[in-house]
Amino acid sequence: MTSLLIALQAVAGIAWGYLGAAIGAGLATVGAGIGIGKIGQGAMEGMARQPEAGGDIRSTMIIAAALVEGVAFFAVVLCLLVVLK
Repeated sequence: MTSLLIALQAVAGIAWGYLGAAIGAGLATVGAGIGIGKIGQGAMEGMARQPEAGGDIRSTMIIAAALVEGVAFFAVVLCLLVVLK
C-alpha cells in the first residue's frame, strides 16, 4: 500500500511539474508579446511627435525588443528544461 501511495505522489508531482512548466512558458510568451507591443507603441508615438528622430528611436526600439525577446526565450528554455529533466 505504501509503495502505491509513493507511486501516485510521484506521478502527481510530475503532472504538476508539467503544468507549472507549461504555464510558465505561456506567461513568458504572453509577457514578451505585451512588452514588445508596448515598445512598438512608444516608438510609433515618439516618431509621430519627432519624425527627425525616427532613426535613433528605431535603433533603440530594436535593441529593447531584442532584450525582451532574449529574456522570454531564456524563460521558455528554462521551462522546457524543467519538463525534460
